[in-house]
Amino acid sequence: MNRAIPFAPLLALAAALLAIQAPVGAAVRLKDLGRFDGVRENVVIGYGLVVGLSGTGDSRRSLTTVQSVSNLLQEFGLQIPPAAVNSRNVAAVLVTATVPGFLSIGDKLDVNVSSVGDASSLAGGTLLMTPLRGTDRDLYAVAQGALSIGGFRFEQNGSLRQKNHPTSGNIPEGAIAERSVTPELLSREGSLDLILNDPDFTTAARVAAVINSEIRGAVATPVAASRVRVAAAAAQPSTVIALIAAMEKLSIEPDGKARVVVNERTGTIVSGGNVWLSDVTVSQGDIKVSIDQRYRVSQPDGIYGRPGEGIRTAVIPEAEISVRESELVAVNLPQGATIADLVGALQKIKASSRDVIAILQGIKRAGALHAELIIQ
Repeated sequence: MNRAIPFAPLLALAAALLAIQAPVGAAVRLKDLGRFDGVRENVVIGYGLVVGLSGTGDSRRSLTTVQSVSNLLQEFGLQIPPAAVNSRNVAAVLVTATVPGFLSIGDKLDVNVSSVGDASSLAGGTLLMTPLRGTDRDLYAVAQGALSIGGFRFEQNGSLRQKNHPTSGNIPEGAIAERSVTPELLSREGSLDLILNDPDFTTAARVAAVINSEIRGAVATPVAASRVRVAAAAAQPSTVIALIAAMEKLSIEPDGKARVVVNERTGTIVSGGNVWLSDVTVSQGDIKVSIDQRYRVSQPDGIYGRPGEGIRTAVIPEAEISVRESELVAVNLPQGATIADLVGALQKIKASSRDVIAILQGIKRAGALHAELIIQ
C-alpha cells in the first residue's frame, strides 16, 4: 500500500541538497527577500474639507460639500442652513494614508488628498482636521495641513491650460498617529513565519538551509513556496527580536522563474539572465500596399465655347495602386542564445519594436523560448 509522504520533510531534504549544490552568485539579504508574518501595512481613509481655494472649489451642485460646510459651522455656534452656503473656496475630499507595520502614538504619516466633487483645482488649499479610520472603524490618525499640488489649471475666457492633475495632492507628514500598532510576531505554536516576496520552492529551501546552518538552535522548515517556519527558542519579546535581527543579516541567493516582460506601448523588453532559447529560425518580411488616388476634372468643349444641353463638367477619380514586397530576411539562433542575442540580431535587420514583440510571441508558441512571457 502506498503511503503519503509529508510535504515539509521533503522540502527539508531538498534544502540540504540545495545548500550543497546552490550556485555561487550575487547574494541578497534575507531582509530584502521577504517579511515576517504579522508585520504588514494597513490603509486608513477619511472624509474632510479643503478650504482656502481661490474660487476653484466645489459648486452648489455638490450637495455633500454644502451640507459638510453647514455642519462644520454649527460646531462653532453658527446656524447656517445648507441652502445659504454659497462658496467656491471649499472642496470635499477623501484622505488616505498607509500605516506601517509598527506604529507609535505621535508618529507622522504622509497622506494623499483627492477631490470627490466638481472642484477644478485644490492648489493653495488647506486640509481641515480629518480623522483617519481603518477597516475596523477605529481611529488611527488625524490629518491636517497645507496641500502640495504637482500641477496647475488656469482658465480664462474659454482658454484652458492644465498640467498633471490639480484635483489631487499630498501632505508630507500631514497626519499624526493617535494609536499604536504592535504586531504579534509569534504564532500560537510559538513559531516565526517568514513570507517570501516572490514565492519559489528553491528559494524557500535555501533560506531554511542557511538559517539552520548559521543560527545556533534555530530550526527552520519550508512549509510552502512562500513560507518558511522557524521555531523560536523562547517567547520573550527580546529573544524574538534578536532572532529576527540575526536572520535578517543572512545572505541568500534567491532563485526564480525565467521571465521576459514586454511592454507593447513603449516597446520595452526586459528579461532575466536565466532566459535561454533553443535552436530557432525567424523569418521576417512584409508586403506594403500603397494607393494613390487623384481626381481629374473633365471640362467639355461646345460649339462657340458653349456646351450643348445636358453636357456638364465631370470629376473623374483615378486610383494608382502599387504593391511592394520586401525581401524575406531570416535570422538563425543557435542553442543557448539569449534574449539579448535575439534583439541584437533583429536590430541588424532593422526590425521594429512591434516586430520584435510579435517574434517573441511566435517563439514562445513554437516552444523555443524557455521562459514565462508577460505582455503588459
